Amino acid sequence: MDDTVKRLNRLDCCAVSDAMDKLGLSTRVASGLEQRATHRRIAGRVVTLRLVPADQAPLLPEGTPPRHLGTTAIEAAQAGDVVVVEQRTGIDAGCWGGILTLAAKLRGIAGVVADGPVRDIDEARAYDFPIYCRTLTARTARGRVAEAFTNQPVTIGEVAVQPGDYVIADASGAAFIHAADVQRVLDAAEAIAGREAAMAKALLAGTPVSAVMGADYEHMLKD
Repeated sequence: MDDTVKRLNRLDCCAVSDAMDKLGLSTRVASGLEQRATHRRIAGRVVTLRLVPADQAPLLPEGTPPRHLGTTAIEAAQAGDVVVVEQRTGIDAGCWGGILTLAAKLRGIAGVVADGPVRDIDEARAYDFPIYCRTLTARTARGRVAEAFTNQPVTIGEVAVQPGDYVIADASGAAFIHAADVQRVLDAAEAIAGREAAMAKALLAGTPVSAVMGADYEHMLKD
């Protein structure tokens, strides 16, 4: 795990969102992606996957064997990466399932963030593999949805996500950071987290909450 991902793992989604606000960057946060398997936050570099209705699947060159959706993303990912899936077709069909989860776990992938339905969630829980997704389903992808591409831009919520971006996801949401911005976002987020830790320490020492919030919180993103 590289140092950037280690630093990101020590933060939370709210601190990263606040840091992007502080820096005047577009706040690239997707809400409503629930923590469905494990209670761990995840962070890492993004490998993208986009699904489309089965009848819109790209035609493969003649003689090319079919590949199951998600397998290319798993094989393209490095240990510690996060697979980010766009399944915004409106079709109730899983964009991720149990065999993919096991394959991703064995490869050392940190987790999955999916804008769409995921199935076999009990298997993900048994494998202790983090999944954040929009909904759950038992419906197979077979004959319903298919892979459009891997490692091209996708849209998650209202956020345009590029392969190679960074993501952090926890129970509050998922925040995506452009690779070019990640170091200054980390610096700002770490400073914010440090100030919040000091505020908590002051509360535990008996300082009234009005004094703590008035002195620090309201001005935290301006300093």
